[in-house]
Amino acid sequence: MPMKSPLCVLTNRVAMATLLLTIAMNTSAATLAEKLGYGPDDKCLIINGDDAGMCHAANTATIESLQKGLMTTATIMTPCPWFSEIAEFAKKNPQIDFGVHLTHTAEWKYYRWGTVASRDRVPGLLDADGYLWRSVEQVYANAKPQEAYIEGKAQIDKALAAGVDVTHIDSHMGTMQLRPDFLDIYLQLAVEFKLPARMASQDTFVRFGQPEMRDKFTAKGILFPDYFVYEELKDESKDVKQFWMKILANLKPGVTDLYIHAAHPTDEIKPISGSWPTRAAEFETFTNDPDVRRLISDQKIIRVGYRALRELQRKSKTSE
Repeated sequence: MPMKSPLCVLTNRVAMATLLLTIAMNTSAATLAEKLGYGPDDKCLIINGDDAGMCHAANTATIESLQKGLMTTATIMTPCPWFSEIAEFAKKNPQIDFGVHLTHTAEWKYYRWGTVASRDRVPGLLDADGYLWRSVEQVYANAKPQEAYIEGKAQIDKALAAGVDVTHIDSHMGTMQLRPDFLDIYLQLAVEFKLPARMASQDTFVRFGQPEMRDKFTAKGILFPDYFVYEELKDESKDVKQFWMKILANLKPGVTDLYIHAAHPTDEIKPISGSWPTRAAEFETFTNDPDVRRLISDQKIIRVGYRALRELQRKSKTSE
C-alpha cells in the first residue's frame, strides 16, 4: 500500500480541523431558556412584584396577583412596617417565589423606616432623623459599600429567619446596581446566599460604561435573566396598560424580567405615595385585565419564576 505524501497528510489534517471548528461553531452553549427546559426560541417572562412588605395595600395586591393574576414572583422589603404580614404569607405558601428586595433607601416624605442591622454597625446608611436616606445619591455620598453589605445580609437573614424560602435578590431603587463598588457587594451577597440576582440588560450596562459586569456574575456562577425592562419605564405612567401591552408584544426569545408595583388604591397608600395611581393600574393590568392575558397567550409567552433559576444555579459547582 503506497504511503501518503506529507502534503496529503497535511491536507487531511486541515480538513479535519476545519470540520471540528465548524461543528464547534454550530454547537453553541445552551441558552438560559434551554437550561430551564425550554426551547431556544421560547419567550420566557418573569413578572416580579416589587415593594411587598412596604404597606398593607401592597401586600394584599401582591398576594392577589400572585394567586389569581399573572405575577410570578415578588420581592420583600424586610425593613418596612408590614414585613411580618407578607413573610407569614410566604411561609404558609412555600410554593410561591419570594425574593428579598434589598432596601437601602426610604424615599417617602412621611412614611419612613430604618435599618435591620444595628445602627452602630451601619451609621452611614442613616440620616439625621435615624431613617434610611431618601435617595440613592445620598446613600453613595454617605455610606460605605461594606455598610451596604452588612445591611443587605441582615435583611436576607431576617427573611430566612421568618421562614421565607428566598428565591432571589434585587435592589430597591437600584442602589446595589448603579455603582460598581456597590454592585460588587451585590455579587458578594448573591454568592454567599447562592441566589440568582436581578441584573440590568447588557445594553444598559454598556450605556452605563460597565460592560463587564454581567460577565463578573457569570464567572461566579450567578444566574440572571437575559433581559430586564428598565430604561423603558420612563413612559410607564402615561398609559399603564398600553405601555405593558407594547412591552409584552415585543419580547425577545430568552428570559425577560419585568417588575411592577402592585397596590390596592386604599386610603392607606394614597398619602404614602404619589405614584399610587400607577401602582393600582399595574395591579389591574397584571391581575384582572383580559386583554393582557390574551396577548400573553397569543404570543405564547411562558411565565416563569426565579425558583427555577435558583435550583439550576445551585446545581452548578461554580457557585459553591
